[in-house]
Parts: sequence; C-alpha cells; structure tokens
Amino acid sequence: MALTKTAVILVTGASSGIGEATVKRFAKEGYLVVAGARRLDKLQALEKQFPGRIMPFVLDVTKRKDVEEAVKKIQKEIGPIDVLINNAGLALGLDPAHKANIEDWDHVVDVNIKGLLYCTKAVLPSMVERNQGYIINIGSVAGTYPYPGGNVYGATKAFVHQFSLNLKADLLGTNVRVTCIEPGLVETEFSLVRYHGDQQKARSVYEDAEALLPDDIAELIYTCATQKSHVNINTIEVMPVCQASGKFEINRNKH
Repeated sequence: MALTKTAVILVTGASSGIGEATVKRFAKEGYLVVAGARRLDKLQALEKQFPGRIMPFVLDVTKRKDVEEAVKKIQKEIGPIDVLINNAGLALGLDPAHKANIEDWDHVVDVNIKGLLYCTKAVLPSMVERNQGYIINIGSVAGTYPYPGGNVYGATKAFVHQFSLNLKADLLGTNVRVTCIEPGLVETEFSLVRYHGDQQKARSVYEDAEALLPDDIAELIYTCATQKSHVNINTIEVMPVCQASGKFEINRNKH
C-alpha cells in the first residue's frame, strides 16, 4: 500500500531550499507536514501558503533533548510520524584541512551527523513498533567524490550514506524503509551559509551553470515516499547535466 493522505510528514531544515520545497510538495498533495527549523518567521510564512496543511515547529536538530521532546509532542498532538525527511545540513568554509576553523568542523558534525542521528533515533522506535515508516536522508555527492576544501563536509555526507545502508540492514524484517538521496549542485542558500554570508562568493558558485533547483530534489523525495510499500530505493545520486565527478588531480612538482 502506498503512502496514505493521513500520513504525517516531518521535514527538518524546512525554512529554505530543499526543505522548504519538500514541505510545499507534500502539502500541495494534501499531506499534513510538520515543518521543523530554527527560523520561526520563515516557517510561519510557509504555513500561510497552505493553511491547515503545514505545522511550523521550532527545531534545532543539534539539541538532542529538544529533538526528543519535539517528537514526543508531535506524536501526542498530531499523530505518529510516518515519514522523516532528514534534510537539515550545511557546509562551512572551503579552507584546506590544516587551515580550517575547528569550530566550523564541530558545527558541521553536530548538524550533519548528530542532528540526523537524534531525529532518526527519536522516531524509529515508533516506526518499528507500528511496522511502517520511511526515513529519507539527504546526503551529497560530496560523500563519494572528494574535492579540495570538502574535508569534513564530505566526510559527514559519507557518514549519511553508510548510516542509511546500515540502518536498512538493521530494519530487515520490518516494513520500515530507508533512502539516501545524494544531490550535486543545487542552487539554494547552501553556498551563502558555506561562505558565511558572502553573497558575491555564493553567487559565483552558480554562475554560468544550470544547477538543480530545490523543486527537483523535492520531486525525487516525493517520488520515493509515494512508492508502493514493498519498494525500497536505497540510494539516488543526482547531478545537473552541467556537472560531473571530478578528475583525479596529480601534483607534478616532484620537489
């Protein structure tokens, strides 16, 4: 049986980019979407577009206790979470490892790894108990293809990929599904955050390139979530046509 319209969808990082587009995609189809993010004003603006379909929820995924309490509140007031979309994530800086800011590294790990773990662990027992549910994790091609300055960000996304596969192995024998969607270049606030608000640098990332749009990824998420219940899509890697995995670099200076 495919996803029913009574399903409750929880999207993290819902205030912009892929998260916002995903909330809209499900809401447009009549689903009830819990939109979780730190910026309440953005969530409230989103709610006004789909009255009665979007429930704003202030959520900082890096705070484990807050995540646990939020999930309990959602389950009590709205109902069990049927689909968790772990979208919250970020990159900070492009410095090589020996010059990188350690506080930036900490924050990237806290959001991309710990935040995903906290949200997953909070919803998983209920899904297993009910023998239904779907966890969709947003990874990145950076988890597979290294590039200079990608150091910790790429490593966190490699974690997301492998954790998704291991999670599916743990859930064998249940009807709980797991998918990891790994986009390449998507035009969002991602680069603005990476460059600490430098709009010129952020714009340069997308210049003269037809990047993917948040709606493109939201459509993939929706397609996965609405497959028949016996279908599990393990991993999707998606890039714009203008992008490809990088060539191997060789330093030809012997000295």
